[in-house]
Amino acid sequence: MTDAQTYDRVQTALQDLKFLTAPDSLDALAQQAATEHWTYLAFLDHLVQAELAARREQAIERNIRRARFPFIKTLDQFDFACQPSINEAQVRDLATVRFVAHGENVLLLGPPGVGKSHLAVALGMAAILQGKTVAFYTVADLLDQLAKADRLTSRLKSLARPDVLILDEMGYFPIDKRAAQFFFQLVAQRYLKGSIILTSNKSYGEWGSIFSDTVLAAAILDRLLHTSTTINIRGQSYRLREKRQAGIFTDLPDLSSSAQKE
Repeated sequence: MTDAQTYDRVQTALQDLKFLTAPDSLDALAQQAATEHWTYLAFLDHLVQAELAARREQAIERNIRRARFPFIKTLDQFDFACQPSINEAQVRDLATVRFVAHGENVLLLGPPGVGKSHLAVALGMAAILQGKTVAFYTVADLLDQLAKADRLTSRLKSLARPDVLILDEMGYFPIDKRAAQFFFQLVAQRYLKGSIILTSNKSYGEWGSIFSDTVLAAAILDRLLHTSTTINIRGQSYRLREKRQAGIFTDLPDLSSSAQKE
């Protein structure tokens, strides 16, 4: 068999094996191997490592799409200097995603506009970069889906599947009895198995009013908080800070005074 025939057979095999980058990188790697006198094993290692890197990148892109984030933000884009109530070292430790291994939860509490959603998405992105699966929902969107769902059991199973489930904006809308029971089942099913990142503008003492049932609220909090980290954010809204500094909206209340407490 000639070299040309061998080359064609290798290219066909790589394509049949559904290699992402190897068919295109084969020529360059072969040339580099000849120039630098690689061993056969070194050449194979370079070829395989390039393929694995491409597959990891593809998996990350796929998982980002599946997460359905409302925006893409990272911790490096978060202005910790503007929110001194946040322990930056604590948040960056959470970004190692060790909490996911044990199904621990992260709860971000604070008034509107202080960066809770940004931090939730950033932690979700950190999880995806480390090979975890993530799903993002606002609580309002989740409740809307539940109202239209016929098979709640299958919906519950799908929500229990991701490694990290982000539930954003708890507390902006009251939750009726049916939805509250579903929420309890969701938290119970993920308990110690799958992590929840939850943001809320309500303190834990106000959750009874969200669910209109203090007993059920206590049962939900019991499971959420058993193994969890709570981050209370006390500060002004990012969205309104510049307007206030410019003298606009001077009559708006300073929401930072309504600090969230455990």
